[in-house]
Amino acid sequence: MSDTAKLSVGDTSVEVPVVTGTENERALDIGKLRASTGLITLDPGYVNTGSTSSAITHLNGEEGVLRYRGYPIEQLAEQSSFVEVSYLLIYGELPTQKQLEDWSHLLTYHSLLHEGMRHLFDGFPQGAHPMAILSAMVGSLSAYYPDCLDPDVNKDTHFARVLSKIRTIVAFSYKKSLGQPIIYPRNDLSYCANFLHMMFAVPAEPYEADPEVVKAINTLLILHADHEQNCSTSTVRLVGSSNANLYASISAGICALWGPLHGGANQAVVEMLQEIYDSGGDYKSFMTQAKDKSSGRRLMGFGHRVYKNYDPRARILKKMADKLLPHLGVEDPLLDIAKNLEEIALTDSYFVERNLYPNVDFYSGIVYKALGIPVDMFTVMFALGRLPGWIAHWREMMMDPKRRIGRPRQVYTGPNEREYVPLAQR
Repeated sequence: MSDTAKLSVGDTSVEVPVVTGTENERALDIGKLRASTGLITLDPGYVNTGSTSSAITHLNGEEGVLRYRGYPIEQLAEQSSFVEVSYLLIYGELPTQKQLEDWSHLLTYHSLLHEGMRHLFDGFPQGAHPMAILSAMVGSLSAYYPDCLDPDVNKDTHFARVLSKIRTIVAFSYKKSLGQPIIYPRNDLSYCANFLHMMFAVPAEPYEADPEVVKAINTLLILHADHEQNCSTSTVRLVGSSNANLYASISAGICALWGPLHGGANQAVVEMLQEIYDSGGDYKSFMTQAKDKSSGRRLMGFGHRVYKNYDPRARILKKMADKLLPHLGVEDPLLDIAKNLEEIALTDSYFVERNLYPNVDFYSGIVYKALGIPVDMFTVMFALGRLPGWIAHWREMMMDPKRRIGRPRQVYTGPNEREYVPLAQR
């Protein structure tokens, strides 16, 4: 098989290398295209553009495959922990017992916030969206730990610091939104149990996290931990390519994730299900309207830019919801509506022909809701889970000796040159 391809434009031809990945993904390396032809490629949304080579996550949307560092997501979600998966994503291999203990200790050691930083919460209005608080607080970490600006500093400490402190920031943000006292972390608890403690404990009252809830949070965070070059991850890489520090890059990723077309999609699913329920629960009528573009109805949580098959994460979450809700004694009519919508979508030719299978957002919101996490916190939970992936990609990029600052091109469509007319003559 040839390792080059020939591109021809008019009388000009240029040979470009064909790059093959370990899963036989193939790409045209057009790095020298403009120098050879004067042309650039135009790819709105970068749907056919590979911005980098990466050894972190493999995603095959046609076959519904997702692997972190080669390990199937199904195995990690069932058998691993979020702390272990974080280590795997960032450092490339599963930790030994000693490495896992040291990593867990680092996360425990860095869980507290600087008291000066804690007082920043007082500056936000009570109704502030948690994502606004999260992005601002993570960005401010660079002010409290200015050694992150030194490219030669020990970055492992910063990886553990941001991964640990983000759960504290998330929990503090939640307490701020309720007007409740902040709950400090406990060193005797695991990563996810500590997070639940800071979220739901109240002063002077005992709180012990349900082991099934702890496992559910672990699984949810693992499922969101990375998803290769998505919008927010690409943002982290693009910002980091300027040598921006880790905290600034992560803060930018949080802002990208905030959008309803990305991390906010699970909130949109719950709002859709609630709307169906409030209008009488006629899910069949809703699905009929969803097929009519003029109706304004949109089926949320189905289909994906990458997956043309059933999202493997959605299978795991559906199974979790079926087990977790009865355990918690939660009877949520939205889950029944969701299952009915899925049944129609998997059998109706309109949805099948368009590859509109459930994605991870379809069931995650229902599970979060059952765990007592409010809707406006869903995207924050997504950010908490996605953080190790962002760290891993930032680290991988920084270690690449061939990395370059991100600087996309454009095709200009504005006015040609024209003379300035002074204001008095207009």
